[in-house]
Amino acid sequence: MKYVGLDIGKRWIYVCILKNGGGVVKEFRVRNDGVELIDRLRRFRGPLSICFEASCGYGYHHDQLAPIAKSIQIAHPGHLRLIFKSKRKNDRVDARKLATLLLLNEVPAVHVPDLDVRAWRSLIEFRDRLVTKRTRVKNGLRAICRSNGIAVSSGKRLWSKKGIRELSQLALPHHVAALERDLLLDELEQLSRQIGRIECELDERGRQHLGVQLLQTIPGVGPRTAEAFVAYVDRPQRFARVKQVGAYFGLVPCQDQSGAKNRLGHITRDGPSTMRRLLTQSAWQAVRRSPRVTAYYERIRRGDPERRKIALVATSHYLVRVMHAMLRRGEVWNEAGGPRDTRAA
Repeated sequence: MKYVGLDIGKRWIYVCILKNGGGVVKEFRVRNDGVELIDRLRRFRGPLSICFEASCGYGYHHDQLAPIAKSIQIAHPGHLRLIFKSKRKNDRVDARKLATLLLLNEVPAVHVPDLDVRAWRSLIEFRDRLVTKRTRVKNGLRAICRSNGIAVSSGKRLWSKKGIRELSQLALPHHVAALERDLLLDELEQLSRQIGRIECELDERGRQHLGVQLLQTIPGVGPRTAEAFVAYVDRPQRFARVKQVGAYFGLVPCQDQSGAKNRLGHITRDGPSTMRRLLTQSAWQAVRRSPRVTAYYERIRRGDPERRKIALVATSHYLVRVMHAMLRRGEVWNEAGGPRDTRAA
């Protein structure tokens, strides 16, 4: 077995190959063109085990290298203390350290979903970015109205067809403000149309996935939260314990323990931030719609208004554990207690 560490950059890939005893077989640099690396690695006899960091395009490189490698491990960048806490760091050294971690079987590996799931995740993230842009445009339109002393409708009414028509017909005191208003309205229309196209594609995927349908039986959990959870979890069985799911989404507290002292801080915020935002929104809706979730929320809040955020995060973590259990067992939400088995329905 030969252990291959790759430090993949924008233009170059640094390669270090170690043998079983830890000695260096070869170190070299190739262009990041997707062809030269594979040609060079094919020249080495024996099985290859390859390791590189998870970064932009890691899925592409994984798929390209899979036919020539016996095993591929993708390392979590945030957990590579051997590299990130080193006083000597360059691409060649990083490649050797990755190969060494692979040889020692100490790679903090991440899960690599297949191409279809990666595309699903990418579409979810793309929609989230467009929604963020649309929110900025809406805030810009409200700012124009406020700066010119114009009172407009609050909430969602302003963004209805009637509200948009009223915005477009507002008499503004200066033509520059009117120009800004018109351009923002054009951008709002374009973004809403793009988001609509993406949501049509996501809805079609959701209708074809039983897990997405199961999760939407939870009060307050809509299609966007359900599809994002299914896409990021991918295979529920890959989590040995339900607590690992909360850690994967960054909903567990930071811990600093020494002797008898055990300090818990803010949540770690690991994993996709998009998922945490969706979970927070669904947690609020579930608290309003489900007596079971409301009881859990109130138990954490303890009647203290200062603990609302703590209780909301805990409720989001609770929903994560419930959704993971529902996917593993193929059960729908049961308000009376645990999830109900769909096979008995």
